[in-house]
Amino acid sequence: MPQVPMAQRFRGFLPVVVDLETAGFDPQRNALLELAAVVISGDSGRLHPAETIHFHVEPFPDAVLDPQSLAFNRIDPFHPLRGAVPEGEALRELFRAVRRAVRSHHCRRAILVGHNAAFDLSFLHAAEQRLELRNSPFHPFSILDTVSFSALALGETVLAKAVMKAGLDWDGHQAHSALYDAQRTAALFCHVLNGYDHSPLSPFAASGGEGAV
Repeated sequence: MPQVPMAQRFRGFLPVVVDLETAGFDPQRNALLELAAVVISGDSGRLHPAETIHFHVEPFPDAVLDPQSLAFNRIDPFHPLRGAVPEGEALRELFRAVRRAVRSHHCRRAILVGHNAAFDLSFLHAAEQRLELRNSPFHPFSILDTVSFSALALGETVLAKAVMKAGLDWDGHQAHSALYDAQRTAALFCHVLNGYDHSPLSPFAASGGEGAV
């Protein structure tokens, strides 16, 4: 696999895997409770997870907390040992870290990677609007969704099943933590793309490369 700078790999976009845990499915009404992001690097020729950003987040004022969602993700939003920070602090720190990564890779902006990525992007947009934040480092609507990648490469759409079918580790006890799910999604994304790069279909395949994903 030839070395391809990240600035040339995805049209100048830097992939950043994002996973959120929330108190429901409505980005306008339900709280963002946990945020994790994993920057993808790969100037050596193979994509790999790099910097990780992670925050537990305090519910915004008057947020609706759906009991079923809290039971599913096992989050107590007001537990004193969560170490949660205000939503504004979490997003500003995330944006600063992503901007630094974009600059260091000579990219023009980030693109959000996620498993059902539209969900995560919708909650980020809602938080940006609440906080009146400007100049997000992420593309405003383009995403890279590992559901589609997994369906194509592995015949699976569920994250746990796709990760295990790819031969990667999966711990069900840690699942539905934003940090763990972001790290596993990042590993899955890199696995699929690195495999595809050995296919003759890839524009980045080495001459004479063999073996499709």
